[in-house]
Amino acid sequence: MSAAPDTIVAIATAPGAGGVGMLRLSGPHAATIAQAIGVRALRPRHAHYARFRDAQGEVIDDGIALWFPAPHSFTGEDVVELQGHGSPVVLQQLVARCIALGARQARPGEFSERAFLNGKLDLAQAEAIADLIAAGDTRAARAARRSLDGVFSRRVEEVAEQLVLLRIHVEAAIDFADEPLDTLGGEQVRGGLGEALRAMGRLRDDAERGRKLRDGLHAVLVGPPNAGKSSLLNALAGSERAIVTDIAGTTRDTLRETIRIDGLELTLVDTAGLRDGGDAIEREGMRRARAEMQRTDLAIIVLDARDPQAGRVAIGDAVDAVPQQLWIHNKSDLLAQWPADAAPDVVHVSAATGMGLDRLHARLRELASGGAGESVDGEFSARARHVEAIVQAIGHAGRAEAELVHEHLELAAEELRLAHEALGEITGRMSADDLLGRIFSSFCIGK
Repeated sequence: MSAAPDTIVAIATAPGAGGVGMLRLSGPHAATIAQAIGVRALRPRHAHYARFRDAQGEVIDDGIALWFPAPHSFTGEDVVELQGHGSPVVLQQLVARCIALGARQARPGEFSERAFLNGKLDLAQAEAIADLIAAGDTRAARAARRSLDGVFSRRVEEVAEQLVLLRIHVEAAIDFADEPLDTLGGEQVRGGLGEALRAMGRLRDDAERGRKLRDGLHAVLVGPPNAGKSSLLNALAGSERAIVTDIAGTTRDTLRETIRIDGLELTLVDTAGLRDGGDAIEREGMRRARAEMQRTDLAIIVLDARDPQAGRVAIGDAVDAVPQQLWIHNKSDLLAQWPADAAPDVVHVSAATGMGLDRLHARLRELASGGAGESVDGEFSARARHVEAIVQAIGHAGRAEAELVHEHLELAAEELRLAHEALGEITGRMSADDLLGRIFSSFCIGK
């Protein structure tokens, strides 16, 4: 446990008036402060009715108090929760009274920080608390709940355990540099590293889905002028968010709109039409459109269904670097016959009539879930930093695999160490001392 010398206090309920308001104290003097306020008896995990009083003995409020002695509390410290009426004025009076008795105002996130420092949560679980609070739909809430329950952390630790065993083996083999690696279990090491790389690949894909579920899918509407990008934005948003005219180059700047499709958040960015020429303002709009595509998850390429090939020529290679692409043939209602979707990445729609939008919604849901469809089994929330850490770990492990081919054991061991540290950044666990303990614990007694 961390040795936190001070006791912190904060209002734990949402801002504004409500039927019930809660104050939380954590630290060595939490129980003493609660008793000074007027809580006469404190039994662990029992509700006690009390009148909360100020320094002159006047009643501030009445309610119940709950005591969670260390280490069996959220933070791992002594915690007292005071529950009274949800008046912001009353709650602030109670905070001021606790501060006068020796507590201090908690920093944002400090209760969760102390829980992490005291080993009650790892970093991924602590972040999942914020994700659960901010969840915008049932699916996101369930994913955050799984991360808080440790589903994501256990997946990370399973892969980290594989890397630990590989590091132990490679570190031990360094002392026998004169021996060929194959005589020291080289085939086993290479096989284990290959399995670890595959496990990290699966973890990366699942974490990326969790990241999109938490952050939403960032998509850019791109295409030639007058293909109907702004009309499609309005149709998906359900309101007239973008100006629509028959004049080419009407959209000069980027326009952002956040929408929800069956619980999935989608940030749509309407951009200037791509073409050769245009005035200075239109060219700046096209430059911004290309810059937006450098950081997007999905390019929604909108083409005129009457001549899609001309649209493909107009945009050239602008979308080649975007990870995911969805081609929309808009104005399909103007064709002699509504065409069938010929390819999985092409959807025919009419932004003007709404035809084909259901199919577009289904494709966007599928892309946002990374191909997982509507299944939520095993789904967990994740953040961009988690995905980046896993990608870094995969890169280091891949280089370790290459070094093992040439039996450069020191270099392979270093790359495995870096891969292990990258994964450790997700949960905040496993230090160099931990590895040393694991290595020496595998030795024979007396060695």
